[in-house]
Amino acid sequence: MSDDPNTSDPVQPDQTSSEPLSRAIGERYLTYALSTIMNRALPDARDGLKPVHRRILFAMRELRLSPSGAFRKSAKISGDVMGNYHPHGDAAIYDAMARLAQPFAMRYPLVDGQGNFGNIDGDNPAASRYTEARLTAAAEALMEGLAENAVDFRPNYDGTLEEPIVLPAAFPNLLCNGASGIAVGMATNVPPHNLHEVIDACLHLIKAPDARDETLVSIIPGPDFPTGGVLVESREVIAEAYRTGRGSLRLRARWSVEDLGRGNWQVVVTEIPYQVQKSKLIERLAEVIQLKKVPILADVRDESAEDIRIVLEPRTRAVDPEQLMAALFRVSDLEVRFGLNMNVLIDGRVPKVCSLKEVLRAFLDHRREVLLRRSNHRLDKIAARLEVLEGYMIAFLNLDRVIEIIRHEDEPKAVMMAEFRLSEVQVEAILNMRLRALRRLEEMELRTEHETLTAERAELMAMLADESAQWGRIAGELRETRTKFGKSAPGGQRRTEIGEAGEVAEIDMDSMIEREPVTVILSKMGWIRAMKGHQPLDAEVKFKDGDGPFMAFHAETTDKLMVFGANGRFYTLPANNLPGGRGMGEPLRLMIDLPNDAGVIAMFPWREGRWLVASKAGDGFIVPAADILAQTRAGKQVLNGDAALCRPVTGDHLAVVGDNRKLLVFPLDELPEMGRGKGVRLQKYKDGGLSDAICITLAEGLRWQESGGRTRTEPDLTEWLGKRAGTGYMAPRGFPRDNKFN
Repeated sequence: MSDDPNTSDPVQPDQTSSEPLSRAIGERYLTYALSTIMNRALPDARDGLKPVHRRILFAMRELRLSPSGAFRKSAKISGDVMGNYHPHGDAAIYDAMARLAQPFAMRYPLVDGQGNFGNIDGDNPAASRYTEARLTAAAEALMEGLAENAVDFRPNYDGTLEEPIVLPAAFPNLLCNGASGIAVGMATNVPPHNLHEVIDACLHLIKAPDARDETLVSIIPGPDFPTGGVLVESREVIAEAYRTGRGSLRLRARWSVEDLGRGNWQVVVTEIPYQVQKSKLIERLAEVIQLKKVPILADVRDESAEDIRIVLEPRTRAVDPEQLMAALFRVSDLEVRFGLNMNVLIDGRVPKVCSLKEVLRAFLDHRREVLLRRSNHRLDKIAARLEVLEGYMIAFLNLDRVIEIIRHEDEPKAVMMAEFRLSEVQVEAILNMRLRALRRLEEMELRTEHETLTAERAELMAMLADESAQWGRIAGELRETRTKFGKSAPGGQRRTEIGEAGEVAEIDMDSMIEREPVTVILSKMGWIRAMKGHQPLDAEVKFKDGDGPFMAFHAETTDKLMVFGANGRFYTLPANNLPGGRGMGEPLRLMIDLPNDAGVIAMFPWREGRWLVASKAGDGFIVPAADILAQTRAGKQVLNGDAALCRPVTGDHLAVVGDNRKLLVFPLDELPEMGRGKGVRLQKYKDGGLSDAICITLAEGLRWQESGGRTRTEPDLTEWLGKRAGTGYMAPRGFPRDNKFN
């Protein structure tokens, strides 16, 4: 071996091994996944906590931050947690602790915070050096019994200290406070519940271990969120979610109508859905007003102080409040869906999607294990104390002899053990006894204590031998917890109302839009605007430098504008959402998902009827107007291929002209009517492709506009009549050089 500490021996050939890369990566990724699942993301079904939360509470207990004690700086707490138990970033630890203190995030907060711990608007907590914290009574209840061998401990990350694997948990914290997390390949999302109802369900499950899921749901009707709200799901949907451990529950804001007199009114929202940031909700409602998605909403104001108060003003007092709120529930976070997914760790090892009954059973089994361990620990303590008491009593009965042995013997301990048959523990207790304890009254107290402990030992042993007595003790402890934190305690009443969404007549938003004429202008660079009134289409309008007019048409604010892109997709754009004509407008591509490489082929107000769509290759078909309406920004694919044109279908024939200036006229009934596809061949080309097409009435001939502005007509089209997909003949003399009919 080299003496130079900066050099190392080369790796010997027999110290290396080879294995397939896929297996090596798979094993290591599996190790990482298991670590994430068990030590980071999923809560334990027994105490409802993740390791970081458990370590925070335990570290605060070690700092003696009791509910009745003084506060300590959050920086001190997060530093102790990081240094002793949780070797991760202090910012992550502080964020986790701050959430435990937020009354809008936790149904039963486990940390009592002093200072700025964030708010429902979404503002972050103040820095840890500015805030202070201590435990709450609920957190103390979770850790009751830690000093009585109630749970197993394990070494911390560096082996210098010990931490609990799980907390004793006097109440089902998993259901009461909920949990959420994303692991590798799985996630969890458990909603908060009312502690009183959850303990009632536990007591029923103790009486009837085979209780039906429907019975448990009748006791726990649904989640109880800290921010209140109204759960608008049927009993059947909630029951199915609790039975399977998965489901989606609709949660709405709580609102009421406030009478302003003279027939005027406004809606006041007093509770918003769980995990919805109030500031973002207000921004969303303001955006709804700006984009006129709900035209019957005129204004929104945030008048919140200590309590939430969001004021919604209708545009007119004739509006039905139920219809206004029904429309807002569809377009804002006044209604959200909570995805219930009760994926938790069973016994701290096995991840499983559990039903409500399985989660309650896991907690009760844990409480029985805690009871047995605490009882055995108490029995050991009683046995040790009784041994000492029996030694004291022997000493009092032979007090003079004991004093003589102590005064005259060199080894009083051995002599006393031999003469009075005392144990080493008893002799040590006697020798350490204070002189003041030699009075007669002390002897009487010792006998009383001995009798009390003997009775307690008999009671504990009887309880340990009888399973029904054990469940009776657990039920009693749960009732005490229910009294302390249940409905009679401050904040223990149910906050979330369980109801059903009432049937509200469907409101036609278009009917609420004021019908006004507008002139829609689209520039070459794709900027769109709507000028008030029907302006002359050839009127001069200002554009950005390098930009110019592309198309303009008359419409109304109630119209749905159809945009046909070169990618063959139709996009729907409400005319009332267009920016005004005072500025240069806004880019059309910000309103619809039109790719940058696809230009606009046509744009027009939607009307009942039929439309001809055709590709550059000369294929096309007729599509009904109802089939081109799109519901999303992504549009609706109609024509497969590079689009060339879109024309309204009128008359009885179709005139088609190609890049080769050959004109073909054939009956419209030779074209199929389709909702989507490539279509059929309109005209045959040797080279080039389709230039333009137009629907005509054969008896009226073909009209086109010459460069001078004059209109020219070709009344007799017999020479160009033919079958669809023919080549056609050269266009008439005077036909436009750009091969366009218009």
